[in-house]
Amino acid sequence: MNKTIGVCFLLLALTVQLQAQTIQEKLEALLTARADEGKFNGSILVAQKGIILLEKGYGKKDVAAGTFDDVNTIYQVGSVTKQFTAAVILYLQEHKKLSVSDKLSKYFPDFPQGDKITIENLLTHTSGVFNYTDSALLMKESSKPVTRDRMMAIFASKPLDFEPGTKWKYSNSAYSILGYIIEKVTGKPYEKVVHEVIFKPLGMTHSGFDFAHLQSPDKATGYYVLSKGMQKTASVVDSSLSYAAGAIYTTVGDLYKWDRAIHNNGVISAASWQKAFTPYKQKYGYGWVIDSLFGKKIITHGGGIDGFNSNITRIPEEDAVIIMINNVNTPFLEPVNRDIIAALLGKPYNLPKDRKAVSVPESILQSYTGVYELTPTFKITVTIENGSLKAQATGQSEFDLFAETNERFFLKVVDAQITFVKDNDGKVTGLVLHQNGNDMPAKKVE
Repeated sequence: MNKTIGVCFLLLALTVQLQAQTIQEKLEALLTARADEGKFNGSILVAQKGIILLEKGYGKKDVAAGTFDDVNTIYQVGSVTKQFTAAVILYLQEHKKLSVSDKLSKYFPDFPQGDKITIENLLTHTSGVFNYTDSALLMKESSKPVTRDRMMAIFASKPLDFEPGTKWKYSNSAYSILGYIIEKVTGKPYEKVVHEVIFKPLGMTHSGFDFAHLQSPDKATGYYVLSKGMQKTASVVDSSLSYAAGAIYTTVGDLYKWDRAIHNNGVISAASWQKAFTPYKQKYGYGWVIDSLFGKKIITHGGGIDGFNSNITRIPEEDAVIIMINNVNTPFLEPVNRDIIAALLGKPYNLPKDRKAVSVPESILQSYTGVYELTPTFKITVTIENGSLKAQATGQSEFDLFAETNERFFLKVVDAQITFVKDNDGKVTGLVLHQNGNDMPAKKVE
């Protein structure tokens, strides 16, 4: 353990200056920086050509329990659900159970103008059907179960936003209707069909739908807000409401199995996947957005539901995938995703601005001098010279520490920080080394 810490803390500082960072190191530094900024609190998996480059959790899974996000954490993924619903529709089409050219009236004869709306219109958000998440009244009761009859009555009571096929407007209602069609065609609950067609064959054993009643130590708590000194726990949206538009819960590992199946033309045929990835209006296909970035085609979709945000982005030409799930509502996944794509493609990307050093009274600096023990054989010695702190780890060179606050310091030669710890009387009792997403405490022994 002492060798690992020594390399991470100081010896690595020398090699970083001599060698270009590997892609793994770039991704690690990028995500650590974003987590430190409060722009990522969840789990991530980045892979390319079948090799996982980064798979890790960052931040709190449950503040009250004092647990942290990791690679096994289970989250809700919101609208990432739509690509699974679309895949089941295409699966059923391949098995001659339905056609994407079928009219809605074939399955719900009483739906107003149902003879003008096709399954493909529902898949591509070109149906004009009212989006139920725009209803403030309905969303106030989002934690309560709701029946298909009530949902369909709400959809039917609202006029179409436009003539089907003529425009584009995102509609969660359209995907709920697709779920109801799947149930009518198969005679089984939508959730059961997804399990049978996708989850079970792919070994997605940590994925399901009823998050409210999920009993698992890996289950994440969702937060509307989670920052220093402030947190607000989110309510759980009932799966009967989010349903085929957004009810799935899963892990980054299970979503990687999904990505591998897509890459290998699993679940449905290559022709069906090609259909799903064909952009219609507003670059939207069947449950996916088809776009480009840095000259590369990307196939992507995000998801947002109370307390959670998610994003899965595939770069087919690079056989690369980025999977991020956050258990805090955040607007930052998209820019973080862009930076990761840039790193993968060797393009410029942004890291947080350089930390700014501040002046700290020498009397405070003097209180931090001493020897701190991370392990019995690995210690950090802190000294003061010409009004500045120095740190030297066992068997390593000495490096400068720069003050960010009166208690927190950083190194410039490597991405690492130190926070000095005091007791209730203000006596310095130890420090915490922050590096690579890890917090390593050290007791002051001298």
